[in-house]
Amino acid sequence: MLQLRFLLRHKEKSVKIIYDVGSNNGSDIPYYLHKADLVVAIEANPVLTYGIKTRFQAEIASGRLVVEGCAVTAAGDAASVPFYVHRQHHVLSQFPRPSDGKIAEFEQIQVASRSLVNLIKQYGTPHYIKIDVEHYDKVLLKSLFRAAIFPAYVSAESHEIDVFAAFVSDGGYKSFKLVDGYTIPQVYGNHRISTMAGPADYSFLAHSAGPFGNDIPGPWFCAGSFFKILADVGLGWKDIHVSNVDLPQK
Repeated sequence: MLQLRFLLRHKEKSVKIIYDVGSNNGSDIPYYLHKADLVVAIEANPVLTYGIKTRFQAEIASGRLVVEGCAVTAAGDAASVPFYVHRQHHVLSQFPRPSDGKIAEFEQIQVASRSLVNLIKQYGTPHYIKIDVEHYDKVLLKSLFRAAIFPAYVSAESHEIDVFAAFVSDGGYKSFKLVDGYTIPQVYGNHRISTMAGPADYSFLAHSAGPFGNDIPGPWFCAGSFFKILADVGLGWKDIHVSNVDLPQK
């Protein structure tokens, strides 16, 4: 396999791997390719998966990008599971069954599924994992931590306070930052980032996840201070970012 040959070529050094869980249309992939030796993009919607594979043919051929067309679950791998594609807004598609009041907004399709833990066993230790899977982030986080997988950097959407609780109680993370999804193109439209080749300017587009780690400006907050921030700004389309290699401000 191309990605295996790529990793073998780089076995003499620590390989940075980023997992883009819920890649959607692939808008985060160019940024992640600046940040890692290998990007593993995972998307359940087959139409979006096809678009990613078409757009990034060169990166796939070089072995720097792997695209997994499947639903990501906390259970074992399966040949077929139901996935719910939103009829109007593909970013709202989800693996958990929608409520009876909203089910008419979705089309149910069948897709293969992969365990997130099994994917990591296959491709390698993550430097960063972005989790953006509607109403399933907490479940995936808990599955990682049960398997004793604690990446240096992780992010997940904060639609429910249980996501923050999982980072603290299950993951033991102590350093936190927040990215507001609504303001990404304004705040990070022409933003300085670190890359594998050195500093560079990068523009994050609307509906992308934005920067992670120390590309997010400002200090890391401890759990207590960050909880107060969440209480002030509220939950919703905001990504909680955590680190276990950066210390919070005192």
